[in-house]
Amino acid sequence: MRAEIITIGDELLIGQVVDTNSAWIAEKLNEYGIELYQITSVHDSREHIIAALDEAFSRADIILTTGGLGPTKDDITKHVLCEYFGTHLIEDVRVRAHIEQLYANRPEVLNRLTATQWLVPEKAEILENRVGSAPLMVFHHGKQILASMPGVPYEMKVAMEEQILPYIGRATANIIHRTLQVTGIPESSLAILLEEYEASMPSTLHLAYLPKDGIIRLRLSSYGDLSEDEMNHWFNELKHLTKEYLIAETDEPLEVIVGKMLTERHQTIATAESCTGGKLAALLSKHPGSSAFYYGSVVSYDNSVKEHLLEVPAEIIKAHGVVSEEVVCIMAESIRKQIGTDFAIATSGIAGPTGGSKTKPVGTVWIAWATPDGTTAECFQLGKLREQITDRACMKALVKLIKLLN
Repeated sequence: MRAEIITIGDELLIGQVVDTNSAWIAEKLNEYGIELYQITSVHDSREHIIAALDEAFSRADIILTTGGLGPTKDDITKHVLCEYFGTHLIEDVRVRAHIEQLYANRPEVLNRLTATQWLVPEKAEILENRVGSAPLMVFHHGKQILASMPGVPYEMKVAMEEQILPYIGRATANIIHRTLQVTGIPESSLAILLEEYEASMPSTLHLAYLPKDGIIRLRLSSYGDLSEDEMNHWFNELKHLTKEYLIAETDEPLEVIVGKMLTERHQTIATAESCTGGKLAALLSKHPGSSAFYYGSVVSYDNSVKEHLLEVPAEIIKAHGVVSEEVVCIMAESIRKQIGTDFAIATSGIAGPTGGSKTKPVGTVWIAWATPDGTTAECFQLGKLREQITDRACMKALVKLIKLLN
């Protein structure tokens, strides 16, 4: 079964809004065994939407559209779909009741534009949008279907998980993915290491290299021609060949892996950040259940915070500089002691674009890990661009922590 996504909205095509919906939908479709064939972004334009629909229906079984369902003049998706499927708008009493209840405590929202939201295409099957006012619409086109959803990410996700995916049902296609994560080897060197392995793979199996921030995800994919046992054989061989660099046997984010490891051990962690500015804290506290293992952070961007809150002596900073092994070790040990956790991570570096020197150029980052068995620190050169440096620093911090936990 093949699907396509059509995202609708001028804001996507001028860079004002980044399309995160499609990546999320693609992942969910894959879990249901549905192959995503193409993603198309179009303007809020009748002609552009109709052309995209024609093309999508020429090659896909399922078309998923997002966006253009608001009550304002620029949101035209519902009207274009009415035209495309030869129908007209009628009032839906269930949608109206839902909207009136949704805004019961905000009567100012219930105006003549809001009232257009309970007008729906007569030929569409209407599914409940539990968290928003825009109705979810499903159209049948012979054996093909089109599902129209809001573009607001949290509304779209609820719609997909609670309504659209159950409606579609699990497809029969046997799509299998296996992913592992490696670090400490360049992508080109990894490809050389795996040359013979790739050459011996069956033609129905594909290996993809997905590098980011010093981590390379290796994804094995089979689309219907490989059994689970055969896939497991090839995946185990891949693990064996990369065991020297292997850090994870799943496609989960590193912070999720760290969280699971700490939770299983009933252990905790805190962070003290300078150059990463709270990014590491944001990662560790991002996912549900993080309160079980992550206790807190001090973002000590200014030296005075390092001195007063993290107890880094001024003479140590003067003698070694804030970007140094001595400083990050004290930061990590202090936050671990003060918050009372099993582990702690501290970062200090030069994220640029200014502030570097010959001995400590932009991209220099020191990271320390305080553990029940002592404190270690490493210095890294992580690039030239500010965001790249801080992202890579967070990944380095988590990779080392996984190794320590193992």
